[in-house]
Amino acid sequence: MVSTGEAARVVLVGIGATVVLDVWSMILKGLGIPTLDYALVGRWAGHLCRGRFAHASIAKTESIPGESPLGWAIHYAVGIVFAALLVGICGTAWLHDPAWLPALAVGVATVMVPWFVMQPAMGAGVASSHTPTPMKNRMRNLATHAVFGCGLYVSAVLLKLVWA
Repeated sequence: MVSTGEAARVVLVGIGATVVLDVWSMILKGLGIPTLDYALVGRWAGHLCRGRFAHASIAKTESIPGESPLGWAIHYAVGIVFAALLVGICGTAWLHDPAWLPALAVGVATVMVPWFVMQPAMGAGVASSHTPTPMKNRMRNLATHAVFGCGLYVSAVLLKLVWA
């Protein structure tokens, strides 16, 4: 059983790790490297609610009102779910004594979700196989999810320092 305080820690670790990921994305954008537009995630979710899972190209699919805030909300909710996954695997003791290796491993493992669910559903194929540069995209995906894993660890360590 997870206490209310531990549940709050999971939420804060998930939000913190997602913020770290967003900083990474801003750095990439600043270097001219394309990153995911979360409005497209909102668009996909909006169409999913209308019964359509897969798209030939989500970018060319009709936009959905409020897709950008919806996409960003989903982005942060998924970060929280992935933090909960880490705690589910490692136990709540990890929140009080975080270790970097499990956080990194879970972060990297979460790349399976975009590779096998989101990218195929959005028209990019399994693991970006329908894109012009699939291997480059896969490596970028792995790096991004490794950064998220580092964000899980850093967020838990910072939280440990301020929440005794």
